[in-house]
Amino acid sequence: MACFLVPAAEAVVTTVISKAAEKKDQDLTKIETESHVSAPETPKKVPFSRKLRWLSNMLWGGAVLLCFEHLWHGEVVPYPPFLTAAADPGDTAEMLHEMSTVGVCMALLITAVWVGMVIVTGIIEKRAVPEEKATQEV
Repeated sequence: MACFLVPAAEAVVTTVISKAAEKKDQDLTKIETESHVSAPETPKKVPFSRKLRWLSNMLWGGAVLLCFEHLWHGEVVPYPPFLTAAADPGDTAEMLHEMSTVGVCMALLITAVWVGMVIVTGIIEKRAVPEEKATQEV
């Protein structure tokens, strides 16, 4: 009924955090370019703000898809109270139970997939470092 609200809430939080992290990454890049220190070329690493944006995009996509599915089945309507379960107290209890079980599980699963993506990205980045050093030595 309203399980899409849990991933949507997590998406709001991750979007705000990723915007703040992105601003911090831009400030650090600006400081590095102004210092005029010539550092040896290192392979590009994916900034954490971009990785966090991956999570945000996955959560928003899942929430929008679930919202459409609930709209399709008539559980969400375009007029107040918007959630049909919110009109009846008995249905509200069922909706809150669904949000706390199904919604939380979906948000955790999306986050677990994202953690896997970040781990794989870290492994790929570590493999790129020895290859770069080998080509520089030759």
